Amino acid sequence: MNIKINNEYSIQAISGMLQPLLPRLSDTVRGITLHQEMVDLLDRQPEEWRKKLNKKVEYYLNLMEELEASDIDMGGAGCVGQVWFRIHGDKKPITSGYEFTRRESDLLLLNLLMSRQREKLFHNRNFDFSYTIPKPSGLDQRFRANMYYDMEHLALNMRRIDNIIRPFKGLGLHTDVAKAVSLKYFQHGMTLVTGITGSGKSSTLDTIIDVNNQSMEAHIVIIASPVELVHTPKRSIIRHREVGRDVNSFKEGAIQALRQDPDIIMIGELRDPETIMTALEITDSGHKTFGTLHTSSAMESIDRIIGEVPTEEQTRIRMRLADVLTCVISQKLIPSLDGKRVLAKEVLLVTPSVKAAIRNNNIGEIYQMLMEGAKMGMHTLEQDLKRLYTQNKISKETAMNSANNKTRMHKLINPSTADRLNTMVR
Repeated sequence: MNIKINNEYSIQAISGMLQPLLPRLSDTVRGITLHQEMVDLLDRQPEEWRKKLNKKVEYYLNLMEELEASDIDMGGAGCVGQVWFRIHGDKKPITSGYEFTRRESDLLLLNLLMSRQREKLFHNRNFDFSYTIPKPSGLDQRFRANMYYDMEHLALNMRRIDNIIRPFKGLGLHTDVAKAVSLKYFQHGMTLVTGITGSGKSSTLDTIIDVNNQSMEAHIVIIASPVELVHTPKRSIIRHREVGRDVNSFKEGAIQALRQDPDIIMIGELRDPETIMTALEITDSGHKTFGTLHTSSAMESIDRIIGEVPTEEQTRIRMRLADVLTCVISQKLIPSLDGKRVLAKEVLLVTPSVKAAIRNNNIGEIYQMLMEGAKMGMHTLEQDLKRLYTQNKISKETAMNSANNKTRMHKLINPSTADRLNTMVR
């Protein structure tokens, strides 16, 4: 990817700042021992030098908006000394003819962290954190970051957090679904937003939180790792609690929130059985709860929650889930014909029939309910992909590749005579 980079911020210029430090490092140490030595060396450098080095990194972070990039990667063996961006779903390196050595990129990345953050990185070999670039006007630019080890060297991914909250209407949710996610109409119940990493779950939840913030006098507690978009209180009090900084874990944050007089509790990720069970319990106690799962469909989300507990507990959890689950939105960001990405989603509204299917362990019946629930705003991912294909927003190949149920997707795009007659009869 050929991008014109200001010479002051080129890889060669950054390398020139770091090279004088390299001879001061031991040749015989590796991994964390080497990185602890690097930390001691960095801490002895003038504060202005360290700030200048961080500004070099921030130059590339600021490029992301112009490039419409969602992520940036650097460091480790995998990046081969280059800076990489994810642009509209594809990873692309900046090719400059110059490469960081692995020790140079280690120093560069360690300089971004504070002492306490480095300790966590060395202990866990992985560290999630947020990074902020102050802006003289407007909202500061925030990033969700993960630093980790790649062949004994440090690697970094940063995801740019969009400061713009998308309009609620842009989600294209049916009126019944919009009511289900609104505190104004439903004071309790659990809504799940699911999808793979990078599917826009956080953006959808931010939009839902914002519409509640605008419409109700309430208390909203957001527990995230890390906190991404920071909401400005409008009609609601909004608390942002970052795991590792403000609270020790999602589970502890959820339990503590019960003593903070909340109306809405948003749990950034239901990542383990304990957090999932805690989310069910706090919803069962009469609160409105939102959370995310790394699942690709509504049925998989229900199966995942039930499957997280021992077999002897599953009947009890099915009953509880049937009682508290309100809505599931499963989504994907897929390549569009204009070279960007478009949102495709599956929406399940938990009706009495869906509740009965969950209680009776007939999860397989839910797909048919999704297909036939258009009047209430429900639809399968495959039906939404067909809509995008019919509207000429995505290609036929993309629709097929993105479907969870490829057999059903093929029938929707290429209906047989019998299928068309059945549709006409219905």
